[in-house]
Amino acid sequence: MVLGMTKIYKFQDDLSTDALKELEKHSSLAIDTEGSGLQIPHRDKLSLVQFSTGNNDAYIIQPNRKTYKAPNIVKVLQNKKITKIGHYLRYDVSGLEYFLKCNVENIFDTKIASKLCRTYTQSHGLKDLVMEFCNKKMDKRLGSSDWNKDLNELSDAQLQYCSNDVIYLHKIKDALYKMLVRENRLELYNNSIQFLKTRIKLDQSGFTEDIFQH
Repeated sequence: MVLGMTKIYKFQDDLSTDALKELEKHSSLAIDTEGSGLQIPHRDKLSLVQFSTGNNDAYIIQPNRKTYKAPNIVKVLQNKKITKIGHYLRYDVSGLEYFLKCNVENIFDTKIASKLCRTYTQSHGLKDLVMEFCNKKMDKRLGSSDWNKDLNELSDAQLQYCSNDVIYLHKIKDALYKMLVRENRLELYNNSIQFLKTRIKLDQSGFTEDIFQH
């Protein structure tokens, strides 16, 4: 289906074999997830997984919430040759690794990058980055909607919302990477990404506060 300028492909349970082959052709993919709430995995569950190749497309998958068996999604996530671009991956990677029982490899987090190089502002939300680098206004009001509905019951507005969370990330990543290099903060960014997996393990163990704080 097509919403606006975005081609949307919907999948129940897992990516199809053809979709997997298409995604594996790309060196980078944008990723995002939707959950039944923000307390994943302690209370809430992973509801949707989204990918984009950066070509105005969105692959939206609703995993089976009883089994969470999705081997084709896992193949993409664990492919070290594909950079997975996301915004606030602390949330997304935690849910993906916990429910799909996998390791998400080779990631680029636009929120961490933004905080390290866009020091002229305190606004590091995705909608702020989309406005600055893509000159587009995002409507984030549907973020708190019911994502556990059957895939075919999701409204066009919901599908457009979760598509918007991935279709701009390639352009944002390219812009932020240049800024990290310009500001001589690429090494600091890479070290922060290495720590992210530890930060996620702390979250999952109940240590959500800053353990380095006095």
